[in-house]
Amino acid sequence: MTTRILHLAAYDISDDGRLRDALKVLKSYASGRQKSVFECFLTAAERQRLLDEVREVIDPIEDRFLLVRLDPRGKVRVRGRGVKPADPPWFYVG
Repeated sequence: MTTRILHLAAYDISDDGRLRDALKVLKSYASGRQKSVFECFLTAAERQRLLDEVREVIDPIEDRFLLVRLDPRGKVRVRGRGVKPADPPWFYVG
């Protein structure tokens, strides 16, 4: 079985085009997000692919990207109140 490790990914990108491209890349790996911070459960291979894809999108001089591996032994502390997601009673497909 492949081990997945929780990572936090965050970016600060100054150009709208690169920002859209980075958002598209991160959304494909993330299980959750809050603005420009993403929660990603990654295997070693996925981590490397993510870094390679982000490297192709960002400008290393103007933009910033951070990927932090979280220790699975750490205690999780939560502040605030979470709102359970709910689907609307209907969906529009068109």
